[in-house]
Amino acid sequence: MDHQPDLQTGQRVVWDESRLANPHAQPDKADRVRRMFDAIAPTYELVNTVTSGARDAAWRQEMVRLAKIRPEDVLLDVACGTGDVVRTFAAAPDRPQRIIGLDFSAAMLARAASRPVSGSAFIQADALRVPLADASVSIVTCAFGVRNFKDLRAGLAEMARILRPGGRAVVLEFCVPRRRVFRELYLFYVNRILPWLATCISRDHTGAYRYLPRSVISFPNTDEVVAAFQSAGFAEVAVRPLTWGIVAIYVAVRGGQEACD
Repeated sequence: MDHQPDLQTGQRVVWDESRLANPHAQPDKADRVRRMFDAIAPTYELVNTVTSGARDAAWRQEMVRLAKIRPEDVLLDVACGTGDVVRTFAAAPDRPQRIIGLDFSAAMLARAASRPVSGSAFIQADALRVPLADASVSIVTCAFGVRNFKDLRAGLAEMARILRPGGRAVVLEFCVPRRRVFRELYLFYVNRILPWLATCISRDHTGAYRYLPRSVISFPNTDEVVAAFQSAGFAEVAVRPLTWGIVAIYVAVRGGQEACD
């Protein structure tokens, strides 16, 4: 059972220590993630910028470069949050013809919709049950979202379902550096400094920024994520590590006759 609401904020504790021991195994993980994001929506972008040392914008720009946009592309951004990826792709010189943002957090979507982008739309839905037809988009993006899926393989399979043959999935996600020195420094930062700093900025009492390091450390490594893409129906998968390996961009091509160059 959840703890009682915090007396000052009214927020319920979503992630307590018992659940943080294995956050990806929680049967109600999806609901907890949704409630967590509803709570942190007001400060989400600020926290991301501060805790990443303002590198988050550069990571999104690299997503754009790796997506190899064509003017006729239709893009779906899964777990779009406050719309920062949508806005980044919309500002690209050869922007997609249409951009759709999808998220199951109403509070996040409200903030995304408050800054409308021409040729875009936002819909509230679960990433494991996307309300779009088979082979209806040519690019699927997701920034720091697949780690929060209740079922990673099911979420990637849903991406493959809605992609046209030759379509691209471009996924940005945290990972733990493999080099020992970077790994130790990163683990110290993500376990000790980041939760304190993010909580100070957000005034969060749900446990969102205690969930973050646990969810990263216990998430499958890059080789395992590549294998998950392949089992979901992607013919080609490449990994682009960034910032000493603390994040990676996965570019996966949907199999079919129209495969990209």
